[in-house]
Amino acid sequence: MPSRDIKLARQAMKTLADNPDDTAQAIVVIAAMAGNSNDRLFARFKKSPAGGRILQERRDIGRLLCDRERLLALPEGTLGRTICEWFIKEGISAEGLVGASEEASEQFPDRAMNDSEASKLFGSRLLALHDVFHVLTGYDRDMRGEMGVLAFTIPQTWNTGIAYLVWRALGRNGWFSEPGRLIRQGFWRGLRAKWLLDQDWEALFELPIDVARERLGVGAPPVYEQLRSAQAPPLSA
Repeated sequence: MPSRDIKLARQAMKTLADNPDDTAQAIVVIAAMAGNSNDRLFARFKKSPAGGRILQERRDIGRLLCDRERLLALPEGTLGRTICEWFIKEGISAEGLVGASEEASEQFPDRAMNDSEASKLFGSRLLALHDVFHVLTGYDRDMRGEMGVLAFTIPQTWNTGIAYLVWRALGRNGWFSEPGRLIRQGFWRGLRAKWLLDQDWEALFELPIDVARERLGVGAPPVYEQLRSAQAPPLSA
Protein backbone atom coordinates (compact mmCIF):
# COMPACT_ATOMS: atom_id res chain seq x y z
CA MET A 1 0.00 0.00 0.00
CA PRO A 2 1.45 3.42 -0.93
CA SER A 3 2.47 5.33 2.20
CA ARG A 4 1.57 8.95 2.90
CA ASP A 5 4.37 11.51 2.79
CA ILE A 6 3.38 14.45 4.99
CA LYS A 7 6.80 16.10 4.58
CA LEU A 8 6.52 16.16 0.79
CA ALA A 9 2.91 17.36 1.04
CA ARG A 10 3.89 20.26 3.28
CA GLN A 11 6.75 21.25 0.98
CA ALA A 12 4.39 21.28 -1.99
CA MET A 13 1.83 23.27 0.01
CA LYS A 14 4.45 25.98 0.66
CA THR A 15 5.19 26.21 -3.07
CA LEU A 16 1.48 26.25 -3.81
CA ALA A 17 0.97 29.11 -1.35
CA ASP A 18 3.41 31.21 -3.38
CA ASN A 19 1.75 30.26 -6.67
CA PRO A 20 -1.82 28.92 -6.34
CA ASP A 21 -1.88 28.21 -10.09
CA ASP A 22 0.97 25.68 -9.90
CA THR A 23 -1.15 22.66 -10.81
CA ALA A 24 1.77 20.24 -10.57
CA GLN A 25 2.28 21.10 -6.91
CA ALA A 26 -1.42 20.57 -6.15
CA ILE A 27 -1.14 17.12 -7.74
CA VAL A 28 1.97 16.41 -5.63
CA VAL A 29 0.06 17.27 -2.44
CA ILE A 30 -2.83 15.00 -3.41
CA ALA A 31 -0.58 12.10 -4.44
CA ALA A 32 1.58 12.41 -1.31
CA MET A 33 -1.46 12.10 0.98
CA ALA A 34 -3.62 9.74 -1.09
CA GLY A 35 -2.38 6.50 0.44
CA ASN A 36 -4.33 3.62 -1.10
CA SER A 37 -7.31 5.82 -2.07
CA ASN A 38 -6.82 5.33 -5.80
CA ASP A 39 -6.39 1.56 -5.43
CA ARG A 40 -9.73 1.31 -3.61
CA LEU A 41 -11.38 3.57 -6.18
CA PHE A 42 -9.98 1.56 -9.08
CA ALA A 43 -11.28 -1.66 -7.51
CA ARG A 44 -14.75 -0.12 -7.25
CA PHE A 45 -14.57 1.07 -10.85
CA LYS A 46 -13.60 -2.39 -12.14
CA LYS A 47 -16.49 -4.00 -10.26
CA SER A 48 -18.97 -1.59 -11.82
CA PRO A 49 -20.54 -3.09 -14.98
CA ALA A 50 -20.14 0.24 -16.78
CA GLY A 51 -16.58 0.64 -15.55
CA GLY A 52 -15.67 -2.84 -16.70
CA ARG A 53 -17.01 -2.09 -20.20
CA ILE A 54 -15.08 1.19 -20.32
CA LEU A 55 -11.83 -0.61 -19.52
CA GLN A 56 -12.58 -3.43 -21.95
CA GLU A 57 -13.31 -0.95 -24.74
CA ARG A 58 -10.31 1.19 -23.75
CA ARG A 59 -12.40 4.33 -23.84
CA ASP A 60 -10.34 7.40 -22.97
CA ILE A 61 -12.27 10.66 -22.56
CA GLY A 62 -8.95 12.45 -22.26
CA ARG A 63 -8.42 11.93 -25.98
CA LEU A 64 -11.87 13.27 -26.71
CA LEU A 65 -11.17 16.40 -24.67
CA CYS A 66 -8.09 16.98 -26.83
CA ASP A 67 -10.18 16.85 -30.03
CA ARG A 68 -11.31 20.48 -30.17
CA GLU A 69 -12.59 20.20 -33.72
CA ARG A 70 -14.98 17.43 -32.72
CA LEU A 71 -16.15 19.20 -29.56
CA LEU A 72 -16.71 22.53 -31.30
CA ALA A 73 -18.80 20.76 -33.95
CA LEU A 74 -21.34 19.85 -31.26
CA PRO A 75 -24.43 22.08 -30.96
CA GLU A 76 -24.09 25.25 -28.92
CA GLY A 77 -24.92 24.75 -25.26
CA THR A 78 -24.00 21.06 -25.14
CA LEU A 79 -21.72 19.89 -22.37
CA GLY A 80 -18.90 18.91 -24.71
CA ARG A 81 -18.88 22.18 -26.61
CA THR A 82 -19.16 24.19 -23.40
CA ILE A 83 -16.10 22.41 -22.02
CA CYS A 84 -14.13 23.20 -25.17
CA GLU A 85 -15.21 26.85 -25.08
CA TRP A 86 -14.14 26.96 -21.44
CA PHE A 87 -10.70 25.63 -22.42
CA ILE A 88 -10.38 28.42 -24.97
CA LYS A 89 -11.57 31.11 -22.54
CA GLU A 90 -9.15 29.95 -19.85
CA GLY A 91 -6.26 29.52 -22.29
CA ILE A 92 -5.74 25.92 -21.20
CA SER A 93 -6.04 22.43 -22.66
CA ALA A 94 -6.52 18.85 -21.55
CA GLU A 95 -2.91 18.27 -22.60
CA GLY A 96 -1.79 20.91 -20.08
CA LEU A 97 -3.25 18.99 -17.16
CA VAL A 98 -1.58 15.82 -18.41
CA GLY A 99 1.73 17.68 -18.54
CA ALA A 100 1.30 18.90 -14.95
CA SER A 101 0.52 15.33 -13.86
CA GLU A 102 3.64 14.01 -15.58
CA GLU A 103 5.72 16.71 -13.89
CA ALA A 104 4.27 15.76 -10.50
CA SER A 105 4.81 12.04 -11.12
CA GLU A 106 8.58 12.62 -11.13
CA GLN A 107 8.26 12.82 -7.33
CA PHE A 108 6.85 9.26 -7.26
CA PRO A 109 8.93 7.13 -9.67
CA ASP A 110 8.28 3.82 -7.88
CA ARG A 111 4.50 4.16 -8.16
CA ALA A 112 4.59 4.85 -11.91
CA MET A 113 6.57 1.66 -12.60
CA ASN A 114 3.77 -0.59 -11.33
CA ASP A 115 0.90 0.87 -13.34
CA SER A 116 -0.94 -1.62 -15.56
CA GLU A 117 -2.56 -0.58 -18.82
CA ALA A 118 -5.99 -0.63 -17.17
CA SER A 119 -4.87 1.47 -14.20
CA LYS A 120 -3.22 3.98 -16.53
CA LEU A 121 -6.48 4.29 -18.45
CA PHE A 122 -8.32 4.80 -15.18
CA GLY A 123 -5.79 7.41 -14.07
CA SER A 124 -6.23 9.25 -17.35
CA ARG A 125 -9.99 9.23 -16.80
CA LEU A 126 -9.65 10.66 -13.30
CA LEU A 127 -7.41 13.42 -14.59
CA ALA A 128 -9.74 14.32 -17.46
CA LEU A 129 -12.79 14.39 -15.22
CA HIS A 130 -11.29 17.20 -13.14
CA ASP A 131 -11.82 19.65 -16.01
CA VAL A 132 -15.20 18.11 -16.82
CA PHE A 133 -16.27 18.62 -13.20
CA HIS A 134 -15.23 22.28 -13.37
CA VAL A 135 -17.67 22.96 -16.20
CA LEU A 136 -20.37 20.57 -15.05
CA THR A 137 -20.54 22.03 -11.54
CA GLY A 138 -19.92 25.66 -12.43
CA TYR A 139 -16.92 26.08 -10.13
CA ASP A 140 -14.41 27.96 -12.25
CA ARG A 141 -10.60 27.86 -12.23
CA ASP A 142 -10.18 30.73 -9.78
CA MET A 143 -8.85 29.94 -6.29
CA ARG A 144 -12.31 29.70 -4.71
CA GLY A 145 -13.77 27.67 -7.55
CA GLU A 146 -10.83 25.26 -7.43
CA MET A 147 -11.54 24.47 -3.80
CA GLY A 148 -15.23 24.09 -4.62
CA VAL A 149 -14.63 21.53 -7.35
CA LEU A 150 -12.12 19.62 -5.24
CA ALA A 151 -14.64 19.51 -2.39
CA PHE A 152 -17.19 18.17 -4.87
CA THR A 153 -14.68 15.49 -5.85
CA ILE A 154 -14.12 14.23 -2.29
CA PRO A 155 -17.34 12.15 -1.98
CA GLN A 156 -16.97 11.05 -5.60
CA THR A 157 -13.53 9.52 -4.94
CA TRP A 158 -12.95 9.51 -1.16
CA ASN A 159 -9.36 10.42 -1.94
CA THR A 160 -7.59 11.38 1.29
CA GLY A 161 -5.10 13.52 -0.64
CA ILE A 162 -7.88 15.70 -2.06
CA ALA A 163 -9.49 15.84 1.39
CA TYR A 164 -6.18 16.96 2.91
CA LEU A 165 -5.77 19.77 0.38
CA VAL A 166 -9.34 20.98 0.87
CA TRP A 167 -9.11 20.70 4.67
CA ARG A 168 -6.00 22.89 4.69
CA ALA A 169 -7.82 25.47 2.59
CA LEU A 170 -10.83 25.35 4.91
CA GLY A 171 -8.63 25.82 7.97
CA ARG A 172 -6.81 28.73 6.35
CA ASN A 173 -9.94 30.56 5.21
CA GLY A 174 -12.45 29.66 7.92
CA TRP A 175 -15.71 27.70 7.98
CA PHE A 176 -17.97 30.72 7.39
CA SER A 177 -15.81 32.49 4.80
CA GLU A 178 -16.77 32.60 1.12
CA PRO A 179 -14.27 29.81 0.30
CA GLY A 180 -15.60 27.87 3.29
CA ARG A 181 -19.16 28.21 2.01
CA LEU A 182 -18.17 26.96 -1.44
CA ILE A 183 -16.24 24.04 0.06
CA ARG A 184 -19.20 22.95 2.19
CA GLN A 185 -21.58 23.42 -0.74
CA GLY A 186 -19.31 21.54 -3.13
CA PHE A 187 -18.98 18.59 -0.76
CA TRP A 188 -22.74 18.19 -0.35
CA ARG A 189 -23.32 18.54 -4.09
CA GLY A 190 -20.77 15.79 -4.75
CA LEU A 191 -22.40 13.59 -2.13
CA ARG A 192 -25.89 14.00 -3.58
CA ALA A 193 -24.85 13.56 -7.22
CA LYS A 194 -24.72 10.21 -8.98
CA TRP A 195 -21.38 8.44 -9.03
CA LEU A 196 -19.79 10.12 -12.03
CA LEU A 197 -16.67 8.08 -12.69
CA ASP A 198 -18.34 5.32 -14.71
CA GLN A 199 -20.82 7.50 -16.59
CA ASP A 200 -21.05 7.42 -20.40
CA TRP A 201 -19.37 10.79 -20.91
CA GLU A 202 -19.13 10.39 -24.67
CA ALA A 203 -22.94 10.43 -24.78
CA LEU A 204 -23.29 13.06 -22.04
CA PHE A 205 -21.07 15.49 -23.96
CA GLU A 206 -23.77 15.63 -26.65
CA LEU A 207 -26.51 16.69 -24.22
CA PRO A 208 -27.42 20.29 -23.34
CA ILE A 209 -25.41 21.09 -20.23
CA ASP A 210 -28.51 21.79 -18.11
CA VAL A 211 -29.96 18.40 -19.07
CA ALA A 212 -26.68 16.69 -18.14
CA ARG A 213 -26.63 18.47 -14.78
CA GLU A 214 -30.18 17.40 -14.02
CA ARG A 215 -29.62 13.81 -15.15
CA LEU A 216 -26.53 13.47 -12.98
CA GLY A 217 -28.02 15.18 -9.94
CA VAL A 218 -25.36 17.89 -9.92
CA GLY A 219 -27.71 20.84 -9.52
CA ALA A 220 -27.46 24.41 -10.74
CA PRO A 221 -24.09 26.19 -10.91
CA PRO A 222 -23.27 28.35 -7.87
CA VAL A 223 -23.25 32.12 -7.66
CA TYR A 224 -20.02 33.40 -6.11
CA GLU A 225 -17.39 36.10 -6.51
CA GLN A 226 -14.30 34.71 -8.21
CA LEU A 227 -10.84 35.34 -6.78
CA ARG A 228 -8.01 34.97 -9.24
CA SER A 229 -4.38 34.85 -8.19
CA ALA A 230 -1.84 37.41 -9.35
CA GLN A 231 -0.13 34.71 -11.45
CA ALA A 232 -3.32 33.66 -13.24
CA PRO A 233 -3.23 34.23 -17.01
CA PRO A 234 -5.75 36.71 -18.44
CA LEU A 235 -8.99 35.25 -19.75
CA SER A 236 -9.67 35.25 -23.47
CA ALA A 237 -12.44 37.52 -24.65
